[in-house]
Amino acid sequence: MRVRTTRKRVLRGATFAVAVAATALAVAGPAGAQSTETVALGQQLNLLWIVIGAILVIFMQAGFALVETGFCRAKHASHVVSTNFAIFGLGFVAFFLVGFPLAFGGYSYDLPGFDWGYGATPLGGALVGSGSWVFLWHGGWALSGDKITPAVAAFFLYMVAFMDTVATIPTGSMAERWRWKSFVLWGLFCGAIYYPLFTAWTWGGGWLGKTWDTLGLGAGYVDFAGSGVVHAVGGVAALAGAVVLGPRLGKFAEDGTPRAIPGHHIPMAMLGTFILLFGWFGFNAASTFAATDVQFATVATNTAIAGAFGAVVAMLWMTYVRGDKPDPGMMANGMLAGLVAITAPCAFTSPAWSAVIGVIAGVLVIESVLFVERRLHLDDPVGAISVHGVCGTFGVLAVGIFANGSYGGGWNGSDVEAVEGVVKGEFGQLGAQALGAVVIWTVILGLAYAFFKLQDTLTKGGIRSAAEDELMGLDLPEMGVLAYPEFSGVGGLGGSVQDHSHAASPEGERVGAEPVA
Repeated sequence: MRVRTTRKRVLRGATFAVAVAATALAVAGPAGAQSTETVALGQQLNLLWIVIGAILVIFMQAGFALVETGFCRAKHASHVVSTNFAIFGLGFVAFFLVGFPLAFGGYSYDLPGFDWGYGATPLGGALVGSGSWVFLWHGGWALSGDKITPAVAAFFLYMVAFMDTVATIPTGSMAERWRWKSFVLWGLFCGAIYYPLFTAWTWGGGWLGKTWDTLGLGAGYVDFAGSGVVHAVGGVAALAGAVVLGPRLGKFAEDGTPRAIPGHHIPMAMLGTFILLFGWFGFNAASTFAATDVQFATVATNTAIAGAFGAVVAMLWMTYVRGDKPDPGMMANGMLAGLVAITAPCAFTSPAWSAVIGVIAGVLVIESVLFVERRLHLDDPVGAISVHGVCGTFGVLAVGIFANGSYGGGWNGSDVEAVEGVVKGEFGQLGAQALGAVVIWTVILGLAYAFFKLQDTLTKGGIRSAAEDELMGLDLPEMGVLAYPEFSGVGGLGGSVQDHSHAASPEGERVGAEPVA
């Protein structure tokens, strides 16, 4: 992801459309007109690229909704899918009014041939801090003022889609027991404060992105499309929320042994995983911010490779190491883990290293899911902590390990010729990435925990749904409508508390294998 300063880069050429246009203009008009019109055409093409990418990322919300709803019980289906629907509007409104200026008020982008018309002048400036130590920005509140151009609007649309990904991750770990009104406040808080904070420090041009200058660490914190800024930040919020809420009723036996609580619709969840895979190409490839930057082809390919290897390795690991069945849930988890892990390094590494990243993520997510349940005794219905928090952190570190020096010259305004990691004999970049990971797992995790804990303390009855509502299913008590009205009785389709919550798990049954988006 680009940050606020103009920078050098490894030039990769331009698209065929721009080349044809330039040739046509060379025949058709004067030199000055040729240059101006060619630049304008390139900017228009890149602007369209960003908007298409934003649409793909927004469509991922449908994938989240299907995955999380499918891997929760039928009696909560209306509630779970509604959280995934409502979070888009809640986070969007808060980010529009408050969050975008705090994160990107100091952002600028002026790279001839690879820009989309955003310009070198930011919307505002530093709100807290100065120089290489900026912590918050200001400017462009509610997208108002003379500086709001189509280029700024497109950038906002892309960034708000990323914010909504962060906001929706905890809806998986906190599913089936989260009071609706408390959820609403989380959506607003995430869009206004939570997501913008770490974003301001990194993509917005703040202090973590400037550690190349202040601490001499590589190109500063580098995260091409958000393994850390999006996924790990959402993952630690999922952890904090799960800790404050506590487990679902009947999830753990008196001795702490976890019990399986199967989801009600595997085909729904698997379809959601495919939708997320599709949208991920907008998530990663469009983060070049330029169709004229043909590195997007490498990014898209690396993304697919990591996802495929993650799925296959997870399938094999479950079949031959952790059991004797492939487990559809963990197959999906493996794919999503590979996609999450490659999101940060996808532009800076090779296809071969992308496969390695996918392999590692496919194993890491399984072991993490088991550790979270069996050792930490936390209830995460869809594995959000492991997929996003753990594998997102791995993706952050992967930049410092697997960056091969083929791309990223001048990143963050630094003087590096390219982003290089351990595989190129450079360790400074790994230091920058490790610092970012530590900040996520201390400061950002602490902020999320403080929000949920304070909200739980100040809310009458806490942020958790009433026990009787949880047992009945949250659809009627919280939403007033059943997802499956044709099925009567407590719990509905294969999801009654009698069926699962108080029944001991069959011997040897795997627990917590449901996937997450």
